[in-house]
Amino acid sequence: MPHRASDSFGSLVFAGDVMLKHLPPDVFMNLQRTIQTGSRLDPAIANTVAAAMKDWALEHGATHYCHWFQPLTGTTAEKHDAFLSTTSDGGAVEKFSGSQLIQGEPDASSFPNGGIRDTYEARGYTAWDATSPAFIYRSGSESTLCIPTAFVSYTGEALDKKIPLLRSIQAVSKQAMRVLKIFGADHGVNQVITTLGVEQEYFLVDSELASQRPDLMICGRTLIGAPAPKGQQLEDHYFGAIPKRVLAFMAEAEARLFELGIPVKTRHNEVAPGQFELAPTYENANVAVDHQMLTMSVLRETAENHGFVCLMHEKPFAGVNGSGKHNNWALSTDSGVNLLDPRDDTHTNMQFLTILCAVIRAVDVYAEMLRGSIATAANDHRLGANEAPPAIMSIFLGDMLADILDQLESGTPKKTMKGGALEMGATTLPQIPKHTSDRNRTSPFAFTGNKFEFRAVGSSASVAWPNTVLNTIIAESLDFMATQLEKRAGKNPNAAKLETAVKTLLKEVIKEHRRVCFDGDGYSQAWHTEAKRRGLANHTSTVDAIACFSSKKCADVFAKYGVLSKRELDARYGVMVEQYIKLLRIESRTLSTIARTALIPCATRFQAELADAVGATQGCGIECPGSELQLREVVTSVEALRVAVNKLEKAECFAHGKSVDHEKEACHYRDVLVPALNEVRVLCDSLERVMPADLYPLPTYAEMLFSTRS
Repeated sequence: MPHRASDSFGSLVFAGDVMLKHLPPDVFMNLQRTIQTGSRLDPAIANTVAAAMKDWALEHGATHYCHWFQPLTGTTAEKHDAFLSTTSDGGAVEKFSGSQLIQGEPDASSFPNGGIRDTYEARGYTAWDATSPAFIYRSGSESTLCIPTAFVSYTGEALDKKIPLLRSIQAVSKQAMRVLKIFGADHGVNQVITTLGVEQEYFLVDSELASQRPDLMICGRTLIGAPAPKGQQLEDHYFGAIPKRVLAFMAEAEARLFELGIPVKTRHNEVAPGQFELAPTYENANVAVDHQMLTMSVLRETAENHGFVCLMHEKPFAGVNGSGKHNNWALSTDSGVNLLDPRDDTHTNMQFLTILCAVIRAVDVYAEMLRGSIATAANDHRLGANEAPPAIMSIFLGDMLADILDQLESGTPKKTMKGGALEMGATTLPQIPKHTSDRNRTSPFAFTGNKFEFRAVGSSASVAWPNTVLNTIIAESLDFMATQLEKRAGKNPNAAKLETAVKTLLKEVIKEHRRVCFDGDGYSQAWHTEAKRRGLANHTSTVDAIACFSSKKCADVFAKYGVLSKRELDARYGVMVEQYIKLLRIESRTLSTIARTALIPCATRFQAELADAVGATQGCGIECPGSELQLREVVTSVEALRVAVNKLEKAECFAHGKSVDHEKEACHYRDVLVPALNEVRVLCDSLERVMPADLYPLPTYAEMLFSTRS
């Protein structure tokens, strides 16, 4: 019989039935209590769990274990230690203790830390996160037991993406439980869970071609490249037949992801040639974030097996769609009730409308934090173009919810708009149910039936930080709503008094914060003008967007809900600024090298060939004005490129040898270096358009974008 995906699903994960099989019943129940309720882990069970985990890992061929964590690099980190230990008689045995499971000690000063750690104070700790299951990662012939962990400094500050995420999950759960209690919906509910499903877009390029592009290999994107004659104009790649070689890659990647317990569901061609997407179903946010990091690793590694390079950059190719990851976020009780499900008669569902208005308020009050959470130099290339949402934070609600807000604002809601049925005019086709609203692909934050889709997150980013920010601002807004209702309705209010208090509050919130709701075309200039009139921020660069994280308003909300201390937030802001500078510096040096060592020499050779041809032709007494004009144009372009490269190199050297103010340096890079990069690109691309194919030194867009079809 053919192998079923369900047979291998989670086979490399220490959870569920695997855990039950290897642990004594009392230890299993104790550990499950921590996983399901978030209660503190009982250290007394650590040795038993470690021994069982080791035995299971050895059964699967693992020789090493590692604490797998997510430092502020935005990637993952791990140090492998062997299970093998020597004995006094010169023999060896596999060992793994509870203390090794619970705690590790990496060098904290070698990771980005925003000044929290230095080389002379390097101690840091990793701590087992029992709520995210351990797994075995296979790379080639090697298998390693990976234990998801948090990363903290010797002084107790969070140095990773996981700790603030877990804190924010607790914060939003606590405030959501208050709202449920007000509506009498907290019976049998212990906590509210943040659920998450993250769609991943990516490009595939033939590895032989990619290896000939220093910009792709170093920066993850092309720094130069003239558009291919055909891009995505015909709209024939989206949902098209998946190329055979790509499908083989997808099948292997999915098989590996299934073994790791990652519930991938959808695969398809995306809009741009060479662009694809993978999407999972929903999980609790902490596990979903870990799984998303694993997904990127598996995609990159599996691509190599099929002769591809998997590009996660937000804009690897100019002129066609960039890549993002749609962050599908919701709240659910631990008993399985989705708190963002509006149900049939939405206008009567006051609990849902309260939570909805809390989200609207959060996005309005803290729009700059939400925008800052997805800001990177890479995402700057993507936002606001080619089906990516604009940098203006707004919410799409759809016709049905917008209508209910209208009713609430003007009085008491009386009805819920229905979607009806769709007839297609052919009796052989079924009548299909029609949604109550369209889908707006230009909205950065859209309600899509029973969840919010945060579409502005970049494809290479860790989703931990955007979700930490989202959870925190919604916790604050739920706190506001609950506090107001407790004051207005009092303790144990009757239904009528509660309904009056709720409707009055919702009306006030809608009136004050509805400016952030927009269902129209987010790409249009009219929206930019209207957004400015409404007082909505439009931060088009990372430098402007992340500045909010240095504000008192931002520090206060993180501190109030125990997500980040002022020192922890300052560290993250410092890391963001430094990463922006470093990424642009790397791109600048890479482009300068390509221009000086590849493009200018080849263009000069072409110039010499043209000059020889013009001279030889004129020597025969034949006029060649077209060739003369081309020669002059090439000479002009080459000389302009030399000047532009010098300008680029000068722009990159900000305050060399001095004590640098990184905020000023980032502003300088935004205002001076980025335009200099673009100027060099324009000149390089113009030369590419006229150079003979045998002289142009790099694979072209046409070759790379369509390399998956071979």
